[in-house]
Amino acid sequence: MSISDIPAKMLAAQVVEFNQPHKIHTIPTPTSLGSHDLLLKTAVASLCHTDSMVTAGRMGTPLPCTASHEGTGTVIATGASVLPNDFKPGDRVMAGLPRSRCANCADCRGPDKLKHYCAHVQGYVGVTLDGAFAEYMVVDARESSRIPDSVAWETAAPLACAGVTVWGGLLRADLKAGETVALVGAGGGLGHLGCRFAKALGLRVVGIEAREEALRLARECGADVVVDARKGDEEVVKEVQKVTEGRGADATLNLSDADTAAGLACKVTKMHGLMVQIAQPPSVSIPMEQFIFRDIRVHGSLLASRTDAQRMLDLVAAENITVKTNPFFGLRQLPRLIELAQSGQMAGKGVLVMDEGEEAGVRERLGVRS
Repeated sequence: MSISDIPAKMLAAQVVEFNQPHKIHTIPTPTSLGSHDLLLKTAVASLCHTDSMVTAGRMGTPLPCTASHEGTGTVIATGASVLPNDFKPGDRVMAGLPRSRCANCADCRGPDKLKHYCAHVQGYVGVTLDGAFAEYMVVDARESSRIPDSVAWETAAPLACAGVTVWGGLLRADLKAGETVALVGAGGGLGHLGCRFAKALGLRVVGIEAREEALRLARECGADVVVDARKGDEEVVKEVQKVTEGRGADATLNLSDADTAAGLACKVTKMHGLMVQIAQPPSVSIPMEQFIFRDIRVHGSLLASRTDAQRMLDLVAAENITVKTNPFFGLRQLPRLIELAQSGQMAGKGVLVMDEGEEAGVRERLGVRS
């Protein structure tokens, strides 16, 4: 299939009005590509917590906007500057979020790990630009990654944001094998991946959660110790110190946007340790004594570089890491997926299988009946 063979119209789920359900309707298929763009036939797309921030109008999204920033697909066509050694038609791709960085600012000219912080980027797929809840999508080849043959579509899609985000946080924690990382929100979409990545890196994992389903998932994903946050901060700190010889975690990732989560993340971290803030609540509240009397350093973290994203995918392939998914088939099932996500009963990530040609394979891998 080439760009001349694709249909003129496609089905898409768009945010057309804030705080309202997505509109699932037919829109024109993108046919104009920039020099560094890829046109993908979407295979599997995933739902992320940030999608709810988009629909609430918190991300500065121009409307209408096709939703989902966690997408995978097959290359249909490439822009004029995309080299065949990078991507060619038929390649399996995990979509990168940024599109058209400026290439001139300090971040773009700086270390690779900072390039995705470009403040002059054109926009972000599924956040301020059209995303993956459509039959076709356009992404930037310079930000996207090749999916290893052994990594399934339904695994790769959630990695496009949830995966690279928690992976980037672990890299920022800069821990050595044998050290302890605590994850506040260890059984959520990002958290269960954090557990699996951390174990693959040789870290000891303390998972902190407040829901039965999430506590169970953290255990299933390899957390060495699981602590119920509903016991209250004082008891949680005691339990973490008990399994860390009284020190606390060497570093902690906060993946929860609960009001008190950042404070708890600091409390379970050792003196002079690092807390990496990944969750994106409207404000982050940390008790003063954590900064002043315990010298806890706080580092924000957003996504990861393309190089690090490819490292993550290679690790997923090498370690046979999978994502806990809740699959739905066809874009018109999006309301059911969102209903499950909002119920508080979903364990792991919700994914939509967009390409009918991939449905049978996904059903077989996940043991889902037709």
